[in-house]
Amino acid sequence: MIKILMAAIAVSTALTSLSVPASAQDGDLPVIALSNSFYGNTWRRQMVDAFTAEAEQAKADGKIADFVVLNGDGSVAQQNSQMAELVLRGVDAIAINAASETALNGLAEQACAAGIAIIAFDSLLTADCAYKLSFDFTGYKTEQAEATLDLIGNRGNVIVVRGVRGSGPDNLMYSAQKAVLDAHPDVTIVAEVYGQATASTAQSAIANVLPSLPQIDAVLGQGGSDDYGIAQAFVQAGGPYAEKLPVIEGGGSSDFVIWWNEQAANGYRTTSMNTTPGIGGAAFWLAYEITQGAEPAMEMTMPVAVVEPDNLAQMAAGLEPGMIISPSYDQEWVRANLVEGAPAQ
Repeated sequence: MIKILMAAIAVSTALTSLSVPASAQDGDLPVIALSNSFYGNTWRRQMVDAFTAEAEQAKADGKIADFVVLNGDGSVAQQNSQMAELVLRGVDAIAINAASETALNGLAEQACAAGIAIIAFDSLLTADCAYKLSFDFTGYKTEQAEATLDLIGNRGNVIVVRGVRGSGPDNLMYSAQKAVLDAHPDVTIVAEVYGQATASTAQSAIANVLPSLPQIDAVLGQGGSDDYGIAQAFVQAGGPYAEKLPVIEGGGSSDFVIWWNEQAANGYRTTSMNTTPGIGGAAFWLAYEITQGAEPAMEMTMPVAVVEPDNLAQMAAGLEPGMIISPSYDQEWVRANLVEGAPAQ
């Protein structure tokens, strides 16, 4: 079953444990952990909320002994410490949103050797023993970039706003966008900035470069609420943008979709596609099913959320500000879509 998840934004901390110290030695029920490399934007906080909500329900239902949530500052060093701590605790499974595709492989392999299931999701690591649950970043960003350039007649000046510096998703999305841009010689990249998938950071980055740039026709972003920050930078810049705003890629933030719906009355057109932070809940249940003997594929793909002109007004009407559009993914959904032959409980 899928329901819309609009979790409130939590206070960001560098290292957060949302459960009491736990060990798989506490009994026959599993202990499942989340190692999250970065907690500094709406998408990541909502992802943690999704994991926590499903874990709390599983604990209340007597399916797990406990769960652990550790949030990092974006550095490999801190996440290595997280992983070492979780291996020492002897948890049964670790869902990891990784700071690096390769730098954490050693500890992941140690965990696997100790009998701990590793489920890498969203920002992956490459250890062979890890299950990998992610999005088709290349496919959906290629599709969105092509649709965005179509809206400007495949010519003009564009800004590329990158995401979380050094992350796997940033590299994949940027490569996809660059491939599309390189195939359109009449489109010129006039600036590249990092928005950290955060509205305030993206707004500041755009505002800083905009005065030195020619007229901008489109902005390609990465989501996670950067879209609304980008839009606000152009609105506040005024001048020619008071008459004609660039085509700004939507990344699924509710603030942007609400704003886009208001602008649509004046003929504004764009696209919105985003990865869904509800993957945190899916990662929890996938980890749980693996501890119960399920043998899913080693690589799995999650759907993305799409807002189009046809469903824009309907989507905007039901949104609260400050969120990322996302379903939640419960145990039933994970079994039906990710796990085949899971044992009955």
